[in-house]
Amino acid sequence: MKQFISKIHLWLSIPFGLIVTVICLSGAALVFEDEATRALHPKLYHVAHANVQPLAPSQLVARVDEQMPDSLHLSSLQLSGQHDETCMVTFHETGRRRLSVDPYTGHVNGWLGSSTMRKLHRWLLDPPAAKGEKSVGKIIVGVSTLCLVVILVSGFILWFPRNRKSLRNRLKITFFNGRRRFYYDCHIALGFYTTLLLLVMALTGLTWSFGWYRTAAYALFGGAQQSIAASENTLKKTYFIDRNGRKTTGKGTADPKLGKLRNEKEEFKFDYSVWDKALTQLTAHYPVYKTILLTQTKAQVVRQSNIRRTDRIAFDPHSARLGDIMRYEDTPRHQRLQAWFYAFHTGSWGGIWTKLLYFLAALIGATLPLTGYYLWWKRYSDRKRTK
Repeated sequence: MKQFISKIHLWLSIPFGLIVTVICLSGAALVFEDEATRALHPKLYHVAHANVQPLAPSQLVARVDEQMPDSLHLSSLQLSGQHDETCMVTFHETGRRRLSVDPYTGHVNGWLGSSTMRKLHRWLLDPPAAKGEKSVGKIIVGVSTLCLVVILVSGFILWFPRNRKSLRNRLKITFFNGRRRFYYDCHIALGFYTTLLLLVMALTGLTWSFGWYRTAAYALFGGAQQSIAASENTLKKTYFIDRNGRKTTGKGTADPKLGKLRNEKEEFKFDYSVWDKALTQLTAHYPVYKTILLTQTKAQVVRQSNIRRTDRIAFDPHSARLGDIMRYEDTPRHQRLQAWFYAFHTGSWGGIWTKLLYFLAALIGATLPLTGYYLWWKRYSDRKRTK
């Protein structure tokens, strides 16, 4: 039986080992990506303030509008709960890219976008054309991660010792018995110590690769499959309000049933003073918060937590009157599961210490295929030499 498992472990590791190394290395870099980016580009995240009040959202939008081209249509404004942090602006035409803005002066600091390391980790630098679609890179990452799960499970079965002496040998690394024994111990012992965390990363990461796996995983933890599908369909379509108060689809296109929108900035006449009134009400409800994201009909409030706990509030785009607050605890279970899966995938669920453990596990995970290749090559060379 172990011979069969050994062959599965070997013949899945050979073709997918290098891809697993790339995924693990990029994943290790992403664990502290936010901290590294903030350290390398502090002006995009931090501002100096001299006990002055930040500008109102409508004033910020006016300042940004003066500095940006007329072809861009603002879609959201994210305000930080920290007085020394910048605010972030997004536009319908720029996708995931965010614009850093000084909340006290309205000065534009620069763009933040999806990092190359993230694209490498998720799609091998071949991102899908749109959210939810497939690409060759996305499929390769998904299949490789699925194979990694089998490799880890089979590796643990092969590691499992028969007696106490064997157990002691498989839990330590020997430095003085030659290079081959050192690499063997690194592969066996370090592989055992990191198997659990690597499995957690792989099993949670698969939810972003395959829809069928995501549906099954959420259903396993109590997320209704119909709710998941309905939510995904809803998220694919976004709307904003034109100057006549009619709903229109984004990126300069118009829904013929809802009204016509031109591709010119002067047609976009949403009254941003509504955001001023909405923000006043929101800060009364949430005196302490991590971020508040404002769109033209909704607000999202992220509370201070290692898990991304987001409350959603709709408001009238004309009067700014707040509707019912959909608290994180009251949201559908699958939406809360999504936040938990992300936290367990990235290691953010336990703060800095779990992130450090994830970083080390991912770094070691990147070396396991390399030590495995070395051991396989040495075994192949020895067999060839004896013939």
